[in-house]
Amino acid sequence: MTDRTRLDDLKSALAGCARAMAHDAELDVAWTADAPSASRGHMKLPMPARDLPPEQIAEARGYADQFALRMRHHDASAHAAARPPEAVASAAFDAVENARIDALGSRGMEGVGNNLAAALEQRLRSDAITRAKSRDDVPLSTALQLIVRERLTGQPAPKAAQAGLDMVRDWIEERAGDDLDSLGMALDDQRAFAALTQSMLEHLDLTQGDIEPDQGEDGGDEDEDDLSEDQQEDEDEQQGDSGQTEMRAESDDNAEGDSEEQTDGEMNDDGEMMEGDMGDEGMQPVRPNRPNWDQSPDLGYDVWTDRFDEIVEAADLVDEEELTRLRQFLDQQLANLQGTVTKLAHRLQRRLMAQQNRSWDFDQEEGLLDAARLARVVVSPGHSLSYKSERETEFRDTIVTLLIDNSGSMRGRPIGIAAVSAEILARTLERCGVKTEILGFTTRAWKGGQSREDWLNADRPASPGRLNDLRHIIYKKADEPWRRAKRNLGLMMREGLLKENIDGEALLWAHSRMIARPEERRIMMVISDGAPVDDSTLSVNHGAYLEQHLRKVIDWIETRSPVQLVAIGIGHDVTRYYKRAVTIMDAEQLGGTMIEQLAELFEEE
Repeated sequence: MTDRTRLDDLKSALAGCARAMAHDAELDVAWTADAPSASRGHMKLPMPARDLPPEQIAEARGYADQFALRMRHHDASAHAAARPPEAVASAAFDAVENARIDALGSRGMEGVGNNLAAALEQRLRSDAITRAKSRDDVPLSTALQLIVRERLTGQPAPKAAQAGLDMVRDWIEERAGDDLDSLGMALDDQRAFAALTQSMLEHLDLTQGDIEPDQGEDGGDEDEDDLSEDQQEDEDEQQGDSGQTEMRAESDDNAEGDSEEQTDGEMNDDGEMMEGDMGDEGMQPVRPNRPNWDQSPDLGYDVWTDRFDEIVEAADLVDEEELTRLRQFLDQQLANLQGTVTKLAHRLQRRLMAQQNRSWDFDQEEGLLDAARLARVVVSPGHSLSYKSERETEFRDTIVTLLIDNSGSMRGRPIGIAAVSAEILARTLERCGVKTEILGFTTRAWKGGQSREDWLNADRPASPGRLNDLRHIIYKKADEPWRRAKRNLGLMMREGLLKENIDGEALLWAHSRMIARPEERRIMMVISDGAPVDDSTLSVNHGAYLEQHLRKVIDWIETRSPVQLVAIGIGHDVTRYYKRAVTIMDAEQLGGTMIEQLAELFEEE
């Protein structure tokens, strides 16, 4: 006992208080130097320094109280069932629920209220609301949380956030003042509180009603419709009640497995072609009688080594807590863009649905009696061509791959807009029965990485070819519902992820995934903001090495492959590479341009 320190005493006290507040005597309380986190029966609190600085003690207390209160007062399944599907509305819904939980803890417990306030101030230091220069810079989720907190506890917002909050306060209270007044009456009832929150978000135009597919192209007001799924689907997805979906996915996997048994290429654990073989082995036929477009061309392109390349799922690059935080950051950064892109996606859905309108075959020998032929039936009852049958025009089985440049030059707003636009597009196409895959490409290191070290150790042979470690990222698989992949897109906001871009090999990788699919029609859309660049490769090969490879890959796909290729350049003229391409000078145009390009492809069909 003599070896016990003040830090040990603090840990013991906080753990005991957390278990008491959570009403869970078995609660596991751990300490971490990384981001604090909590899950059912477990929490990780920030570890204070041994000299116990007051601000670090306050932070640890705040997180302990907040996590414990959430375990006691929050029903995750009820919250998931009521959460709106739109990204900004979802983030705001979560933030308002956090304010409710904090208010319950602050009620009658002044010390807990002080701890929660200290933790809030800590979090706001990295929030965009403290740096906002205009109303568009203010994350609405943070603003709503602070205003609801004021209403429920009477505590003002921290000083660092007040200037940003004042930019949107009048607008929020003008539209949702009555809703804010009503929240306090439902503080103890999470479901009633959630219903009031939904109403508030509707009055703020952050969430809207469902689109009815049978309205046709003229039905309804675009500004009052949205792309949300049925609430029951949300609840089923959150609670894991997705047996039918999994059965369909398993069936698809089995079908793919039957065809992939014929390949000679190396497979990874997911049954996908490994990136390492970009030559003949990497693109062997996956079905019998496949035409010769599936044979990799002689591109005059070398790779020093592929031992350090990786194909990785987004969720495997960071832990769940970090992925959730990055997704919330993405939503906050692009709050003002969400409504615009959603409306554009709504138009795409209307245009696609219009192509699936029902039609009739007339003068049939059987079917429904044709009212226009009634006279013929009366005069000549035995006439055999007095019937009609209904047919439905459908899209051919289609898959769309979105291949997004994850290079350093896309950092900031361009990559955020690309992520949100890709999500909205995936949601829209999913509702229309079109499979969508979202992929990204970058490198694992700046200026070479392990590949370059290996080359240096080999005494620097001349013209080594590509000399960096590839990182190809799967954000959403084609058979994966967009809800499951939603958090993954936040990874694009991770500091340090975006590095170099080697476009040619990325196109070959995405193409190889597409030709292994059973769909009859394949569309690949490339989003990029520049020519391929990798300093390590270009420093030891000729200056056009990567660009020449890209041109050859594009020409091969466009002339020999059934994949329809379209590209969008952000601030960079990609029309000199791709036959079908468009260049935009402002990333804000990306969502609308993606949607227009896809709509044109489907209308051509």
